[in-house]
Amino acid sequence: MRVGRLLLFFTILFLPTACDTKPPEATTERGATGLVIRLEGGDWGYPSPFAHYPRGPGGFKMALLFDSLLERDEKGLIPWLAESYVIAEDGLSYRFTIREGVHWHDGLPLTPDDVVFSLDYANRHAATWSYIHDAVAKVSAAGNTVTVRLKRPQAVMLDNLGRTRIIPRHIWEKVDRPKEFTASEAVIGCGPYRLTHYSKEHGTYRFTANVDYWGPKPRVGSIEFVPVSEPILAYQNGELDMAGVTPDVLPRFAEDSANTIVRNPAFWGYRLLMNVKACEQVQDVRVRRALAHAIDRRELVDKIERGAAVPGRLAILPPDHVMAAEKTRDYPYHPDQARLLLDQAGFAGKNDKGIRLLQNGRPFTLTLLCSAQEVRMAELIGQRLAEVGIETAIRSVDGKSRDAKVRGGDYQLAVIGHGGWGGDADYLVSHLVGDVFDPNSSPSASGSGGVVSPELLELLRRQAIEVDAERRRQLIEEIQQAAAELVAEIPLYYTAGSTMYRPAKYDGWMNMYDHHAMQHSKLSYLERTGPAAKRTE
Repeated sequence: MRVGRLLLFFTILFLPTACDTKPPEATTERGATGLVIRLEGGDWGYPSPFAHYPRGPGGFKMALLFDSLLERDEKGLIPWLAESYVIAEDGLSYRFTIREGVHWHDGLPLTPDDVVFSLDYANRHAATWSYIHDAVAKVSAAGNTVTVRLKRPQAVMLDNLGRTRIIPRHIWEKVDRPKEFTASEAVIGCGPYRLTHYSKEHGTYRFTANVDYWGPKPRVGSIEFVPVSEPILAYQNGELDMAGVTPDVLPRFAEDSANTIVRNPAFWGYRLLMNVKACEQVQDVRVRRALAHAIDRRELVDKIERGAAVPGRLAILPPDHVMAAEKTRDYPYHPDQARLLLDQAGFAGKNDKGIRLLQNGRPFTLTLLCSAQEVRMAELIGQRLAEVGIETAIRSVDGKSRDAKVRGGDYQLAVIGHGGWGGDADYLVSHLVGDVFDPNSSPSASGSGGVVSPELLELLRRQAIEVDAERRRQLIEEIQQAAAELVAEIPLYYTAGSTMYRPAKYDGWMNMYDHHAMQHSKLSYLERTGPAAKRTE
């Protein structure tokens, strides 16, 4: 098969387990559109709420099958399975009015009891993309309303509850190991699509429209994900209906009126981590500021992404984020300022190679951890650090090993890339103090991230429990300012590439307010009108 051609679909379904099983077939296509959209594929796990891979687009595939209480459009959260909701003033309880007339793919009705079960289940068994684990005190139903009582106020809980997938109790109540449950019943949801093909071996998926869907009707009859060697070539050949377009070929496609080209929000990015706990050299804020001045972030954008990115902000939140602070301290590329700061920090002496010396006379050398895909980026960073007298030893490993070493604190400097930069600003907590943080505990002078202060920890604690939107926005702005002053990490850049598609084939694409890929939005495949939804506070 020539390069760029699609892999043929197989009739046998390859599950993550060794067994071969077919998922439930779609009902007849009465009234459903026959439009087929083909997108770039690859294996991202079995699309149940528990078995898909945590990194990558597996969760967005899963969301085609499973609905949640709230959904995301271009501006924010909107009611979905919950037709309205009320948040108590103390932030401890959330009451959702559950939509009636919703059915599971197997024809049984969805009830408030299913919602109670789903939230209780997610509270006990952490779903891959649900963050309510061990946060809920009680879930109860009365009529068509479900009330969630929290153990403590959490500002981000509406988003967390809203994105938690609702699962059918009659299927999951006897499942004790949800991550291992990959039977065909595991993908029965109430969403607008059904899984009609999955091959783990070949990384292919087919989702077929649920013609009995309760909500906005599917505009696309089938969504097929297929791996290709060269996405742009496959798009040119009509084998894909959407593809990312790189800056070097962008003008050629832009001149063709058959294409629509959209700039993606800058919500995927790279950051440089500095392990203050394990690396004495970066404990001095002047050294961290020197690193920020020494690294040419614009050079990284131009040479690594060929201009299709936005230089990182030391305030962490990208400029496209709804809570990005406008005026925070930044550290433009300035080698002389970096050298001055290093002189002030006591690293003035140099050896015959121009490398600064530590107080014990050893060269100022930092180990830079990266994955194999980021070696060129690490080399550029190393070149700029060498200009100010810091030697770097690049340590390249596979991506999973890099992630494991970062989690275990086994690094000095590390480059890591991921999405999610457009999500709720509560992710500042994990960036600054790690994943484990109790907002109700007394602030400590050091978190697992290392670069913190008592003042910053107090701000993080306050925003985590603040349910008033405007007061929380002010706290988030102060956190960004403090993070920039401390140089808690160095965001290198946020990718902002372009996506192209043919509107004559399909023109329903839309972005979510917090995500960078139109093809990941469930609403991209649905009619824009549907049951009225409202929010009550």
